[in-house]
Amino acid sequence: MKIKYYFFVPLVTAMLTSCSDSADSRFDAGYSDGYASGYNTECKIRSTMIEGDWDDKNYTSGYNAGRVDGAADCRAERN
Repeated sequence: MKIKYYFFVPLVTAMLTSCSDSADSRFDAGYSDGYASGYNTECKIRSTMIEGDWDDKNYTSGYNAGRVDGAADCRAERN
C-alpha cells in the first residue's frame, strides 16, 4: 500500500503548530475564552470556565476583544 504523503504533511504541521506558545496562540486562547464569556453572560446562559492568564498581555488583549464580540453576537441574535 502506497503512503499518501499529502495527507500526513498537513496533519504533522497542524500538530507541531498547536504546540507553540506564540503571541498569536495566546491571543487566540484569550479571544476564545472572552467570546464564550461575553456571549454566555449577555445571553444569560451559564457561567463560563476560563483560563484567566491575566499576566499574559496577549491573552488579556484577546480576552477583551472576544468578550466584546461575544456579547455583540448575542445581542444580534436576539434581535
